Order: sequence, then structure tokens, then C-alpha cells
Amino acid sequence: MKRPAVFFDRDGVLIEDSGYVFEVSKLRWIDGAREAVKAANDAGCFAFVVTNQSGVARGLYEESHVEELHKVMIDDLAKIGAHVDAFEYCPYHPEAPIERYRRVSPRRKPAPGMINDLLERFPVDVSRSILIGDKPTDMEAARAAGIKGYLFVGPNLEHFLRAVLE
Repeated sequence: MKRPAVFFDRDGVLIEDSGYVFEVSKLRWIDGAREAVKAANDAGCFAFVVTNQSGVARGLYEESHVEELHKVMIDDLAKIGAHVDAFEYCPYHPEAPIERYRRVSPRRKPAPGMINDLLERFPVDVSRSILIGDKPTDMEAARAAGIKGYLFVGPNLEHFLRAVLE
């Protein structure tokens, strides 16, 4: 049975974007972010995170740091009975100083690759799915994947999402 999905960008939507967030100690949730994920869960939607992580390609941190931060986010969400069905991230950048990460990737937003990969793996009702992002590149990725994009500018993600879902 197909279900709608809410695709969340990470930095600037779920967590504060203080520039290449990778240290668990610097994780700060946006107001209402955890509650927004729970609202998506309670509405019967898949909750996905799609995030560019060019800091890996720039040598600022490792993929293991991204994965560790996502585990902490999962644990924080579980404390309020919320969950993310899948995290997708793109560590690539076309001008990366680290050669193995230097490429144009179909998964790097504004390309829709991360979204499309999730659409292939999960029974998503595309016509009822949305992406919430904080940048024009997020909106371009949503459009390219055939889902509606909503630009979040704050202050409270739960209020924003509930208004969109109504």
C-alpha cells in the first residue's frame, strides 16, 4: 500500500545550520523539528531526510561523523516516539579537494537522486508527497522528482508542517 512521504532537508530545516554540522555536541534542533517528524509519522507518512554533505568532500569531516550524527538524531526522535524511515546523504562535490569525492553526482541536490532512490525503495505515493527545504536547490530537487516543495524559513517546523498537511 502506497503512502505519502515527507522529505526533510537536514541543515536549516531539522537542525540549525551553523556551517558544516558534524559534531554531536553542536547538534541543535530547529524549534518544533522533532515534533514535525512525529506529526509526519502520526499522519501515516514516511519521514525521510535528504541532505547534501559536501563537508565530507571538502575534508572537514568523515562519512562516519555524518552517520554518528544521524544515530544521535534517531535516538533523540525516539524519546518522543518519532522516527525517520531513512536518511540519505550525498558526500560528493564537483570541486572537492578530496579526489574520491570529486564528482558531479545525480544524488547531490538540486539533482533528485536521493529522492528518486527512496522512491524506488519504498512504496511512496508521489502525488501526495512533499519536500521541506530551506534553499532553492531543495525546491529544484523536489520539482525534478515530481513532488511538491515547500520553502521553510522558520521559526517552528511543526507549525509549518501541520499547515502544509491540512
